[in-house]
Amino acid sequence: MFAVIQTGGKQYRVARDDILAVERLAGDPGASVDFDKVLMIGDDDAVDLGGDGATVKAEILEHKRAAKILVFKKKRRKKYRRRAGHRQHRTVVKITEILARGAKGPAAGKTAPAEAAPAETAED
Repeated sequence: MFAVIQTGGKQYRVARDDILAVERLAGDPGASVDFDKVLMIGDDDAVDLGGDGATVKAEILEHKRAAKILVFKKKRRKKYRRRAGHRQHRTVVKITEILARGAKGPAAGKTAPAEAAPAETAED
């Protein structure tokens, strides 16, 4: 099973146990994060576009910064040159679970069994 999620203005195709780097997310390493903006969910035989109500759960592994890119401005014949560097903040996440529409996680489904009500007997 795979899903297409949107976060940080970008779209990612993810599957269970995938590790990917996305734009900076709030949270500490080890925390869980939910991606509610699911654009598509697919399986071997079916594809669900829209993914209304679907959720992708992930775990934050670490926060880091991307490789440096150089920004260089120049105006010819004017002795104007500016150079600056930029490193984007990134969050590395591991996809733990893909929940389709209306599905609940394994922890949410555990409830105590309901007690059976005693059956009433009709007396003549």
